[in-house]
Amino acid sequence: MIAVLSRHHFWSLAILCAACLWPNSAWAGGGFLGIDHRVAYDNSGVWNRNIQSGVLYGTIASVGIGALAFGDHDQFGDTLWRSVDALAFTGVTTEAMKYAFQRERPSQTSNPDLFFRGTRAKSFPSGEVAAISAAVTPFMASYGEEHPAVYALALLPAYDAVARVKTRGHWQSDALVGAAVGVGFGIYASRRQSPLIISWLPGGFKIGFIHYFQ
Repeated sequence: MIAVLSRHHFWSLAILCAACLWPNSAWAGGGFLGIDHRVAYDNSGVWNRNIQSGVLYGTIASVGIGALAFGDHDQFGDTLWRSVDALAFTGVTTEAMKYAFQRERPSQTSNPDLFFRGTRAKSFPSGEVAAISAAVTPFMASYGEEHPAVYALALLPAYDAVARVKTRGHWQSDALVGAAVGVGFGIYASRRQSPLIISWLPGGFKIGFIHYFQ
């Protein structure tokens, strides 16, 4: 039976993201959490947008290709398919939230309180931070108790959260809420009796290509 991510480790991830995103200065920020403010634009080094995209698409590709390769044949494959579920649920939810809240990005305005500004405004929440959080949470839930080093995967969404703020793609609260959405669906997918999406696919996907062609 798959272990679920404990409340302790959920809050550890939340605190890690918050610590990375909290304003360095003492003054209060804006936004609905009171922490939002523009930071100095930085698209250099590890914060480069291309690296951010590489982390995002590399994570998604690893989960998707791994799920197809291993199927639901063992714990590892089962965990991959739970990550696929979490990614799908998260993607639909964050897109719906973006269209509902229509918040302008820091690249569009210096005011973090501008919501309902039209469909071009898609800052809230961060879909990228949400996706990476959703992808890694089932692995922490499944393997974290026996292999605590797996919790280091939380560094991936934490990195992306900071990078998106530094390149003015998102406000601090966008990243935090995105992480919460991703972790929430990751926990939900981990607690299901079985992965959902694979149940809709032909049996060959459940076996996995690696096992199917052996």
